[in-house]
Amino acid sequence: MIKFHEKDPYAPIQYSYEVEDILYRGKSKFQEIMVIRNPHFGKMLILDGVVQITERDEFFYHEMLAHVVLHAHPAPKKVIVIGGGDGGAVREVLKHKTVEKVYFIEIDEEVINVSRKFFPTVACDVDDPRVEIKCMDGAEFVRGQNADIDAVIVDSTDIVGFATSLFTKEFFTSIKNCLTESGFYVTLSESLHFHKDIVIEVQETMKGVFPLVDLYAAPIATYAGNWWTFSVGSKGLSPRELRQKFDMKTKYYSDEIHRQAFLPKGMYERLMQKKLEW
Repeated sequence: MIKFHEKDPYAPIQYSYEVEDILYRGKSKFQEIMVIRNPHFGKMLILDGVVQITERDEFFYHEMLAHVVLHAHPAPKKVIVIGGGDGGAVREVLKHKTVEKVYFIEIDEEVINVSRKFFPTVACDVDDPRVEIKCMDGAEFVRGQNADIDAVIVDSTDIVGFATSLFTKEFFTSIKNCLTESGFYVTLSESLHFHKDIVIEVQETMKGVFPLVDLYAAPIATYAGNWWTFSVGSKGLSPRELRQKFDMKTKYYSDEIHRQAFLPKGMYERLMQKKLEW
């Protein structure tokens, strides 16, 4: 059986996956796209040599990316999802009954098309009538948006290449300006195991824009470093508090997981003071 060796730009180790079949291999204007089948993880979406999702464990990431900020919001109606061409974040957002509109901003239309074909249980809601798909740069979309957005969720590739525009002070400022007073912003921010300096840098940049910034984590088996972080910004509301009753079908996320996902205050302070040593 052949093997796929992941080329993660930040990992000090290399992951290797057995390949039962290569289902798709192509190149868009932005990146190389591949879909393989693994005996344990099922179908896997790979962009530029880095695993993005697998059928078996994608719910850990998508549930934690979407539900923490949406449960911290009193009643989210308008949501922007940037990236996440596989559609998993959109699927989770639409589980919230108050949501009326989702702007789905993915720069690479081919990722959406490939996901529709090979990951129908993940991309199942991208064509819901509440979803408006725009294939463009997310940073360009949020620039000049009205301040009527309840949550902005960024599901980008690693913080390299065209994704770097989603981690600048200018982008964070555009996000803040388009959020309602009770709105939230959340983005992936790499692993505490392997990418501690990147986690700190994202937090520090966000602190220069948002009045309140916090950090939570989740276990993601197929992401380098496994202990994956999510950075949250708001105009004042704490993302640690649930303002809606948890009442939906999920596999991992729950109200209990929500409360326990955030870094303890003392550990967070040591992280930001660069006193966490490993």
